[in-house]
Amino acid sequence: MSQRYRITRSLKESGNVLDLTIEECKELFAAKPDFEYSPVFTVKGPESTMSIDGDFFMWSLGEVKIPFRLYDGDLYVSGTNEAVIPKMLEIASELEADIVEG
Repeated sequence: MSQRYRITRSLKESGNVLDLTIEECKELFAAKPDFEYSPVFTVKGPESTMSIDGDFFMWSLGEVKIPFRLYDGDLYVSGTNEAVIPKMLEIASELEADIVEG
């Protein structure tokens, strides 16, 4: 079973949630040489190909590309690959955000 994580910001003292924005994510990930922005994520299977539109920050880990997806003010990433955990912690820290499972 695949584990999914959400990088999000908690409620601030004012009670308002400060969403992650596309602009701040593009700025953060542009400074990282192992990330590339993509407006579509394509999954290729043995018999079909599926494309998903959205805001994806593709992390290159050797030959593997791991998507961090910005959706509705949060970043989502799969924890299937153990190498994601330290990278996810780094990203959350830089965005001053929390990590939630699910």
